[in-house]
Amino acid sequence: MVKKVAIIGAGVSGLAAIRCCLEEGLEPTCFERSNDVGGLWKFSDHAEEGRASIYQSVFTNSSKEMMCFPDFPYPDDYPNYMHHSKLQEYIKTFAQKKDLLRYIQFESLVSSIKKGPSFSVTGQWVVVTEKDGKQDSILFDAVMICSGHHVYPNMPTESFPGLDNFQGKYLHSRDYKGPENFKRKRVLVIGLGNSASDIAVELSRLAAQVFISTRSGSWVMSRVWDDGYPWDMVYVTRFASFLRNVLPSFVSDWLYVKKMNTWFKHENYGLMPLNGPLRKEPVFNDELPSRILCGTVSIKPSVRKFTETSAVFEDGTMFEAIDYVIFATGYGYAYPFLDDSIIKSRNNEVTLFKGIFPPQLEKSTMAVIGLVQSLGAAIPTADLQARWAAKVFSSTCTLPTTSEMMDDIDEKMGKKLKWFGQSHTLQTDYITYMDELSAFIGAKPNIPWLFLTDPQLALEVYFGPCSPYQFRLVGPGKWDGARNAILSQWNRTVKPTRTRAVSEAQRPQHLHNLLKILSVPVFLLAVLLTFYK
Repeated sequence: MVKKVAIIGAGVSGLAAIRCCLEEGLEPTCFERSNDVGGLWKFSDHAEEGRASIYQSVFTNSSKEMMCFPDFPYPDDYPNYMHHSKLQEYIKTFAQKKDLLRYIQFESLVSSIKKGPSFSVTGQWVVVTEKDGKQDSILFDAVMICSGHHVYPNMPTESFPGLDNFQGKYLHSRDYKGPENFKRKRVLVIGLGNSASDIAVELSRLAAQVFISTRSGSWVMSRVWDDGYPWDMVYVTRFASFLRNVLPSFVSDWLYVKKMNTWFKHENYGLMPLNGPLRKEPVFNDELPSRILCGTVSIKPSVRKFTETSAVFEDGTMFEAIDYVIFATGYGYAYPFLDDSIIKSRNNEVTLFKGIFPPQLEKSTMAVIGLVQSLGAAIPTADLQARWAAKVFSSTCTLPTTSEMMDDIDEKMGKKLKWFGQSHTLQTDYITYMDELSAFIGAKPNIPWLFLTDPQLALEVYFGPCSPYQFRLVGPGKWDGARNAILSQWNRTVKPTRTRAVSEAQRPQHLHNLLKILSVPVFLLAVLLTFYK
């Protein structure tokens, strides 16, 4: 029997969900409150209620080879890091080529999702939608929630004494669209995430002065990494992940801090994180250090209080005559159409099995796609999550018992708190997570077998970038073009930059990089042995 699946949202997660349902023979219906696909990447010149919002100058932090749908590479001439308009173009092309648009009901708001009358037996859900002022109630066999977590701004105004009396203007970064209104103004940006850094750098060219207030600091990385390659194609590799997981923590932490300080010494710029070895998401900004050097951006600690015209920081210094305060303080996840008891949160901890399934449901007929965060890209993560969820809905995969799922959630949360800290419980280690999901559906690459049967591919899979194609290489849903896509990914990487070719294109040398990485642990081991002797 064909099962009907409701999909909430037509962003990248929603499109992945539609496609994966179709692959499993399910019948998807996607409800999208706007008039187009793209979700977060569909730009609007004003913030819209219930939708994610981005500013005009947004570029991706993941490179194109690492953030594609696993069987749909970007065109060769696309830049490695894309403006939001370019990514939206790709998303729309994917939806058209995969014939997904006919499964989407646009301008349809989901107002309620409740358990059906015989949920404990059928697992069905009643989905109430609104369109053109009319309500419709439909029974679905399963639900995928793909509405993202950049919709509801976290605006901690109560944490800042005196803000009520502040005479300047303040807003959340969600409402920021461009720098035009801030010309020759004095601006305080609160927060040090990607949005905060982007906005501060952009404003520093027009504003009179820009201050960033940060509670805990952050690592700042360039998109341009070793030898000029995109950071994630060099950093996000299976071998590097293996080293991080097997080295003693003090060695792993030392290597991590050393690598993060390679570009510039963070302590000299006021950016050093309070807990440096924590693997919380770094900031990707190629210009912030130079703007600090030029004096157009200044880094300050937390705001202690506001006066009518100024901010007093924890170190006793002041920023006076402030015109604007921009709160780049992130987002909270919320599902107003869903009863809070279904997706529970404990102390800011999301209790979902593998970040997808609510473990307490009598029937496993609901999945949340795209809620986890990692140093990997959202598109391949959502694709793999949706593939597994669709298989659970079609009964070709089964989940563990409730108690087993809760035990796994508790175990994983302990590791997350150790690696990422209390305020980053949605984060996860990308490769470990992707391998875990792909193993559930039989799509995890067998590296030892690859070395025996296809050494050229094995070297690229293990030492090269862990690109999305790896997860459509084998098993159900495999893509025949995956091997070639992996072996040609460096060619697509350098093509848009080699517009003036002066020599043969060079690609990373895995053996050289391996020796370079291994030299540090070997040196440390030699020092330790000498010390103990």
